[in-house]
Amino acid sequence: MLPRIYPILDAASFNRQHLLLEFARQLTSGGATLIQYRNKQGRARQILSDARNLRLASVDNVRWIMNDRADLCIAAGFDGVHIGQDDLSPESTRRVVKEGKWVGVSSHSVEQAIAADATTADYIAIGPIFVTKSKEQPDPLVGLEGLKKVRAATRKPLVAIGGITLANCRSVVDAGADSVAVISALSTSPAKSVEDFIRVLM
Repeated sequence: MLPRIYPILDAASFNRQHLLLEFARQLTSGGATLIQYRNKQGRARQILSDARNLRLASVDNVRWIMNDRADLCIAAGFDGVHIGQDDLSPESTRRVVKEGKWVGVSSHSVEQAIAADATTADYIAIGPIFVTKSKEQPDPLVGLEGLKKVRAATRKPLVAIGGITLANCRSVVDAGADSVAVISALSTSPAKSVEDFIRVLM
């Protein structure tokens, strides 16, 4: 069962590890129980160091998801890995992380989501739902109508991502998402922001 809010902790926003760890603590103090650590530019040693310290610094009920790197998911003791369209397939990823770890897969169209539904992925992310500034070259908008089509095509848990804010998150859940992935909307007052999202989405 996915929680309603799925924060993504982007290492690119932090120039010191202690700032990353403090931000993560604030997310969890606000009530976040599932967090993805994303580091697109870092070297493996730095990613692993960050990940291990995030794991150690967080409370026991928090599930940690590694972006892209199934090998580092295992090395850091994370609870799952999230892969993109250009990464290993869900089946290949599953062979690395074994059973008991979550495997999530990104999709950017109804067709990609349907393809992901036929895999062993535990959940499917779909987006961008709205215009987003978190990616330099975002995929074409899926929109709420696209999300509704994906919801009709799969029974797997759906994570909506892309431009989701406190003002529009309820419409995303009403359109069929089980959870909303949020990055930018948590950048100011992360603990209170998580609390606000949970309040609106309950």
